[in-house]
Amino acid sequence: MTVKASPNLSRTRQAVFGDLPDVLAEIYRDDVNMAVWRRPVGAKLIAEVQALSQKKGISSHRTIISVANTPNVEEALPHLAAYPHLQKDIGFLVDMFGCLFELNMVGLRIATPTRAMCPRFHVDRIPCRLITTYLGTGTDWLPHQSVNRSKLGAGNGGLSDEESGLYPSGNHIETLLPGDVALLKGELWEGNEGAGMVHRSPSMNLDEHRLLISFDFLSPANP
Repeated sequence: MTVKASPNLSRTRQAVFGDLPDVLAEIYRDDVNMAVWRRPVGAKLIAEVQALSQKKGISSHRTIISVANTPNVEEALPHLAAYPHLQKDIGFLVDMFGCLFELNMVGLRIATPTRAMCPRFHVDRIPCRLITTYLGTGTDWLPHQSVNRSKLGAGNGGLSDEESGLYPSGNHIETLLPGDVALLKGELWEGNEGAGMVHRSPSMNLDEHRLLISFDFLSPANP
């Protein structure tokens, strides 16, 4: 496991990376606002997501999956019947996410965007979100110590993120890798107010294909 450490600030936060799924439990640490399981994506799974990313009519799909018992991804995502490796992997991640946070239901989004969905840096007003990019460029993020939070949202004064002083330079922008399973702590995680992970969708080339999923809480949890 490697830790990207922050200086000793009053509200210091850090991103934690590991090669085993156990690293995701580090999200419960007060000084962590992102935990990333850095995993490889198998060739059969890659082939399926490449095929799905080019299929028309699935730019974004949202559904709710019950995880009170064993999640039945086949019933919740029947349109993925032709992609068994993707179905199986999503089921595994749903089960892991639900167990980690003791959830009864999980909100799932599958997206194959053709442009950046959230092109500006922002924080989420949620407790925590799981994001993984199967294909294409991963999510951009800023280390906690590199962000001037007064420049988020309306604080940018109408300027772009690059011009507003939100971060010192483009060298401070980091990007998750395809296959990374990331837990991003938001502003509504108790004790994390003012320290939610700052992130954005990456810019995309005209011929680029992406496929990503995200999970959100849909039942009470007490992180």
